[in-house]
Amino acid sequence: MTDESRGIGGTVGPPWSVDVLADLHAGVLDDAQAAELWPLVTADPEAQAILEALDATQADLASLADAPAPPMPAEFAARLDAALAAEAAAKFSERPQLAPRTAPEQAGPGDAPVVDLAAARRRRNKRLGWAAGVLTAAAAAIVAVTVAIPGTTQQTGTPNVAAPPPSGPTVGDDGSGAQALVGKAIGVRDFGPLENEDRLDACIAAAGLDPKVRPEGIRPVNVGGKAGVMIILTTGKLAQFRLVAFGADCGPANPAVLFDKIVGEK
Repeated sequence: MTDESRGIGGTVGPPWSVDVLADLHAGVLDDAQAAELWPLVTADPEAQAILEALDATQADLASLADAPAPPMPAEFAARLDAALAAEAAAKFSERPQLAPRTAPEQAGPGDAPVVDLAAARRRRNKRLGWAAGVLTAAAAAIVAVTVAIPGTTQQTGTPNVAAPPPSGPTVGDDGSGAQALVGKAIGVRDFGPLENEDRLDACIAAAGLDPKVRPEGIRPVNVGGKAGVMIILTTGKLAQFRLVAFGADCGPANPAVLFDKIVGEK
């Protein structure tokens, strides 16, 4: 953090330091600092606006990974073709010149024919197109075999159903970094891969949690690359919460708890 006067140990509160909010948003503050700041940040519209801007920036950066590579500009493609043609011409001029022949069939096996760049490029493109077609057909065949073979599974215990991709912010396998999500998750009811409250209730019952303690917040999380749903439970103590994350395959007799931890004041 570069703005220490408004960070932890200095004045905590508005006007907010963007550095402090960025560290809080990224989950790099320790649990005690995050627990102190989130209630203040949640209650401050200016801080919330900065956090929303950070969310939007993070989403924009993530979308760049899926953006297609732009084509080579025509200007540079023409320059590349010209350089290749010049190189081919230079190489050809270095070869010994042969006496002209009256017909192509008179050329001997050791003679070097004149290279037609346009024709060579068309042959290259044709070969590349053929190879791409073969690879596409092979990939389609692999997918067809995977779907057609009985008993093929993509996820343990769920035949023929692919595991849902993880969504939401990433936390550690042990729930590290989850505390930083508490402030923005309180009041949220996003069931993610569990889709609805009935499925979540089945997971809660399977884990042996008290059904009378209803979650203060529900949101999807990425737990070390696994799709999960985190719930926030009160503990009866001020600024203390119990965070429990269930895997996407949880249900009756299968709690699939990814992590279960107490955060905040002890």
